[in-house]
Amino acid sequence: MAFGASRRFLSHQFRGCFLGRLASCRYHYPLLYPPSPSSALSFLFSTLDEPPNLFDDGVLADRTRNQRSIDERFVISELSDLLLVNPHGSVSNTLNENPSEKQMPIRAVDGFLLPEEKLRGVFLQKLNGKTAIEHALANTDVNLSQDVVNKVLNTGSLGSEAMVTFFYWAIKQPSIPKDTSSYNIILKALGRRRFFDSMMHVLHKMTREGVNANMETVSIVVDSLVKAHQVSKALQLFRNLKEIGLECDTETLNILLECMCRRSHVGAANSFFNLIKGNVPFNAMTYNIIIGGWSRYGRHSEVERILKAMEVDGFSPDCLTYTYLIECLGRANRIDDAVKIFDKMDENGCKPDVNAYNAMISNFICIGDFDECLTYYKRMLSNRCEPDINTYSNLIIGFLKAKKVADALEMFDEMVARIIPTTGAITSFMKLSCSYGPPHAAMLIYKKARKVGCRISKNAYKLLLMRLSLFGKFGMLLNIWNEMQESGYDPDVETYEHVIDCLCKTGQLENAVLVMEECLRQGFFPSRQIRSKLNNKLLDCNRTEMAYKLWLKIKVARHQENLQRCWRAKGWHH
Repeated sequence: MAFGASRRFLSHQFRGCFLGRLASCRYHYPLLYPPSPSSALSFLFSTLDEPPNLFDDGVLADRTRNQRSIDERFVISELSDLLLVNPHGSVSNTLNENPSEKQMPIRAVDGFLLPEEKLRGVFLQKLNGKTAIEHALANTDVNLSQDVVNKVLNTGSLGSEAMVTFFYWAIKQPSIPKDTSSYNIILKALGRRRFFDSMMHVLHKMTREGVNANMETVSIVVDSLVKAHQVSKALQLFRNLKEIGLECDTETLNILLECMCRRSHVGAANSFFNLIKGNVPFNAMTYNIIIGGWSRYGRHSEVERILKAMEVDGFSPDCLTYTYLIECLGRANRIDDAVKIFDKMDENGCKPDVNAYNAMISNFICIGDFDECLTYYKRMLSNRCEPDINTYSNLIIGFLKAKKVADALEMFDEMVARIIPTTGAITSFMKLSCSYGPPHAAMLIYKKARKVGCRISKNAYKLLLMRLSLFGKFGMLLNIWNEMQESGYDPDVETYEHVIDCLCKTGQLENAVLVMEECLRQGFFPSRQIRSKLNNKLLDCNRTEMAYKLWLKIKVARHQENLQRCWRAKGWHH
């Protein structure tokens, strides 16, 4: 009796935890479909009222007729609300109705859409003419801001013409300033999508409109071209900077060289560096950029050649120069020479900074000498050089890769005592700690990060759920599930799969079926591996009827999934 009561209590707990989550979802379906026992979702997925003989011809015929009539009435009702048509009256009666009475259902239909989705939806209507598009955009009743403009342009699949049309409409609105920051948004979006012709057209029109380009504008355009391997176009843009009101000076040259070196075009950057020497004045940063580019590949001979040219031009190496040199020697597996350079920095008038210490720590991590890593870390603290996020990330990731979990956790404690880790750093730690062994280390990192106020990414939550599911830690998994929702993340198909897998491993098949039904009800379709695993578990436990009812729901969900794939293939989505 006690076991049966506990199972019933756990089932009710799951209904409250998983099935009761509809009210907190992003898409509030009750606005569209009033809750009723005959709603479409309950009709499709409920097996509580199934007839006893599902294979009887009469029963199947009645069910088919009833389903068709219910579906037709449901579709007609929805279309009448959308098109302002009375399903039970004539056309003349519909025209005489008060339009204000039908306004609320229309607002309810698009009420669940985000502002950027409403604006992008205008371009799905294939309106003819710029005036019609601008009129439709104005009727979306969206509070426009630069953040909304950024989301419209950088998400979705708008074409270049649609992006430019929307942007020019947006800067006409009083809430969007017609300045360089706004133009940088559209330039970055067009460059990211490789719409280079439109990007250059907007850049030149920006100049004609009297909006001055700045260094960020140059960096965005040049980086977009170099990232797409359009190096020649980037060089041509640099030569024609006067067309956009800028000069070919040291600052713009450094931006060009830095983009080329960052995108692994250091050879082309070095050639252009030699070509333009004497036409544009150099500074120490110009040489450091080229040195940093070669240091990434361990090309010590090239680094020494640039160093000599730097000294000939009257520039002394600074801390950044020595940092690149130490990094280059480490990549060339010349650790002893890197140590000598580091020790001579004080003699040359450059006190080692955090970047120099980080370079030495990284060099010893690469060869697996963690004792020397800790030696330089303690030396950094004794010299009152404050470690940064890169220092701790290099050490913790190095310890985790070497499976020194205790040392990694100890270093993480020192990290949270000094600085707040970034979301990306926590995700990288979780990814490594969840790649082997039990989830104990990952849980410690997660709890300490939450305690200091660090925001946890959804990927980190999914990694934790995956690891807890693998070891059958269902109680901990349920707590992480709830905390993930408290952080504002909605579950997806992967999180549901982890929960179902964990329930199957712990033998809670009834609750696994409940979660599977909730997953299907939310519009997700689990993988074949999870479906087969749950079905085989049910059959092994002689739950044939439960397995059959679940199969019926999966069959309908598979049909819906295939329809959605067809819609997406035809472009019927926003």
